[in-house]
Amino acid sequence: MLTRRIIPCLDIKDGHTVKGVNFVDLIHAGDPVELAEAYVQQGADELVFLDITATVEKRKTLVALVKKIAAAINIPFTVGGGIQHVDDVAALLEAGADKISINSAAVKRPELINELATEFGSQFVVVAVDTKQEEDGEWYVYTHGGRTKTDIKTKAWAKEIEERGAGEILLTSMNHDGTQEGFAIDITGYLVKHLGIPIIASGGAGTKEHFLEVFDRSLVSAALAASVFHFNKIQIPELKRYLRDKHIAVRL
Repeated sequence: MLTRRIIPCLDIKDGHTVKGVNFVDLIHAGDPVELAEAYVQQGADELVFLDITATVEKRKTLVALVKKIAAAINIPFTVGGGIQHVDDVAALLEAGADKISINSAAVKRPELINELATEFGSQFVVVAVDTKQEEDGEWYVYTHGGRTKTDIKTKAWAKEIEERGAGEILLTSMNHDGTQEGFAIDITGYLVKHLGIPIIASGGAGTKEHFLEVFDRSLVSAALAASVFHFNKIQIPELKRYLRDKHIAVRL
């Protein structure tokens, strides 16, 4: 049985962990190094670090902070934000990243996915997709930290991501982000059904039941959350025991 992963996410702005609702109204959520250490102790399966303003500010990821966090943890560590070229990745690898996440740069130049997969291996490449369901019912891709809408439809983009060699997709529903009202089951389940690479569900976690729902109904490989972990609304050990009791395979 596939072991499902629980992944806290550190959204970083100006060196601090932040969290908002629907990608806006950001508030301070704690010291990223201290949070990372706490999540390892709690039993998180992986950790994601997203420098959420790197692309907007046209700069590279905060490598020094990545290095500090990597030195404090011993679980798989995915880093994203501001990666534009293959050359940008070397510094992150050296700093301790196990995987990298690209988003806006991949939409702007999809060949980057191929280049990174060829250079480092598909298992190293995560493509983050920020998506929003519009009034026409379609899910569209957004870039630049959710600031810029594109005409790209999420389902088609996800298929292209897989075909270009990415090893995983981090799917964040902007409609659900920070609301703590549950994950986007429909679009997540669709991608799990139609793709052959793992999908990480993101956006909307508010209760232990929401994690059960997304694992049970969408069959997703992993679920990512921020606010409920940062502000101690849900403790990871408690969540994992709950999921195990509901017959979801997790690593305790």
